[in-house]
Amino acid sequence: MKLISASIHFLVLIGLCRCSLTTETLPYIGEPETVTKRVDGKTVTVRDYPAIPAFSFTNQYGKTVTQQDFDGKIYVADFFFVTCPTICPIMKRNMLVVYKAYQDSPDVRILSHTIDPEHDTPAVLKQYAQELGVTDTVWQFVTGDREKIYDIGENHYLVTAGKDPKAPGGYIHSGAFVLIDKEKHIRGMYDGTTPEGTHKLIRDIQVLRQAYE
Repeated sequence: MKLISASIHFLVLIGLCRCSLTTETLPYIGEPETVTKRVDGKTVTVRDYPAIPAFSFTNQYGKTVTQQDFDGKIYVADFFFVTCPTICPIMKRNMLVVYKAYQDSPDVRILSHTIDPEHDTPAVLKQYAQELGVTDTVWQFVTGDREKIYDIGENHYLVTAGKDPKAPGGYIHSGAFVLIDKEKHIRGMYDGTTPEGTHKLIRDIQVLRQAYE
């Protein structure tokens, strides 16, 4: 009888754990702003969190990549440069773990922005991606106008990204992995230089995916 009671108690705990996972929500990051929207044919004023704005960059295959390529996608963004002598190699090893975890998921993407566009041409980025074992468009490495990359990084993804002659390699950037939802809101920021931050990101991507089910 005690065994049956214990078994029932265990099953209830499992059910509660599953329930808590499916009902968990991630926070929105950034200051909400007042915006005007059309809802059901009516103009309404609501408080909304800032979204990643329109962008246009070039990926490792020489193709133009815009925000529309991420419509209906959850994605992870970060900033790096190929010749980085400090945290970039660690970040890319950790991002590779994220990539492998969701490589076959049609609703998850990764977008890595170079902050050294003069050196990191599409050809350089393609070789860099291939050395990581990336040959598809699930993980895209993009280059483009230097100031536009810095602007979207610092003012919209809320990370450090810029040129700094005093920094190793001549550039300074954040080690953050930034989680973006399907409405292009920031839903999480993670330390891309640690296994702990990487594993938390992998878990939170799944939490976010479940929110859309």
